Amino acid sequence: MKLGCHLSIRRGYLEAARAAVRLGANAFQYFPKNPRSLSIKSPVPADAQACAAFCSEHGIVTIAHTPYPTNPAVEPGELREATIASLRNDLEIANACGSAGIVVHFGKYRGNDTLQGYKNIIQCINEALMGYTGSTMLLIENQAGEGGGMGTTFEELVQVRKLCERPELVGFCFDTCHAFASGLWPSGGADSWDRLQQEMERTGYWPALQAVHLNDSVYPREGRKDRHAPIGRGKMGREIFARMLASPVWKEKAGLPVVLETPVAARTTHEAEIRFIRELSRGNEDGCVSG
Repeated sequence: MKLGCHLSIRRGYLEAARAAVRLGANAFQYFPKNPRSLSIKSPVPADAQACAAFCSEHGIVTIAHTPYPTNPAVEPGELREATIASLRNDLEIANACGSAGIVVHFGKYRGNDTLQGYKNIIQCINEALMGYTGSTMLLIENQAGEGGGMGTTFEELVQVRKLCERPELVGFCFDTCHAFASGLWPSGGADSWDRLQQEMERTGYWPALQAVHLNDSVYPREGRKDRHAPIGRGKMGREIFARMLASPVWKEKAGLPVVLETPVAARTTHEAEIRFIRELSRGNEDGCVSG
């Protein structure tokens, strides 16, 4: 697997890639534009292609994350059109950067007809991908259950992908904290990862898994709160991650980007946590996170 963290593009996409190298990472995630707005970034910045070339040269895999307001379940109307345009813009930027995919939250539907919410998500994805000629995929992220239970099971995620017009361009980003918070992650012991991975295979989720958000949880299992903690320091604990990261199943997913979205103290980086996770992935459970 390729390991890294979320990085700022404040100084450009190429500089974010250089920062990843300095951290000892061979993957990273970034916001393609302002994370708090659906506004379009046009034209695609010139250093996007330089970022793609640098990442190719250094063996770095990247993923982008759509802005916070992106909600594929939104009802038809002005905001719906802005959401679709923003998604397409994100795809174009990420494709120029050579990214494997853009991560989008499943979406939150505010109406009473849940079925309509699913229809909205599928239609939004279809329209965003209509006529799209790039190779960067749209990656649906499982949700923590805040504000509703949509997007918290493998079955519904797989079914939404199946019903999309271009499923070959739709994959999944698995968030560990979200799975724990929603109750998707099985209870009980380190072997819970093995049981969870088997469920991924049973439902057809595993073949379409394209990225992982690696996060511990501040709150207990089924707390339905999306609050990330450093790996091994939250309610999930080091043992679960040690079993997950050292699992031989990842040999089937060579090159999969695994990205930290965990908090760090002011004026520090994820460098120590990245080293710690590499130790866990090699089966060394005696490692510790410093500073």
